[in-house]
Amino acid sequence: MRESVVRYYLDADILGLAKVLCSLRNDMTCPGDPGAVLHKRRRPPSPIADPGTPDAAWLPVIAAQGWLIISRDGNIRENSAERRAVRESGAKLIALAGADARTKWGQLEVVMTRWRRLEDLADQPGPFIYLATRNRLTALELDD
Repeated sequence: MRESVVRYYLDADILGLAKVLCSLRNDMTCPGDPGAVLHKRRRPPSPIADPGTPDAAWLPVIAAQGWLIISRDGNIRENSAERRAVRESGAKLIALAGADARTKWGQLEVVMTRWRRLEDLADQPGPFIYLATRNRLTALELDD
């Protein structure tokens, strides 16, 4: 059996959505994911075992993998420490934002509406942060 190539990490703050997507795709993982076999490929366990792991601890680990991080953080514009952590780790972060990201269904709608662009961003080097809603994908400045 071939190993899958993980490209996407779904943060603990969207764990409900993560469980849905990880059951459908072998290139996604989330905190606590024990790994799985999907489409004849084996996804390894997540390097982050505990969904309660602080951002400062998991962010550099995931950034080092080169994975695109999908999260929900409507306050990231105001959170200079988190923006700095993204910049310093070289992370690639998509923050689901706005009213569209409040429910699991809304989060799924945002991700699916923006999916083609997210795939393109997964291939780009970090660091970067984009805010994603149903209607737009907007780059966020990383400077303090």
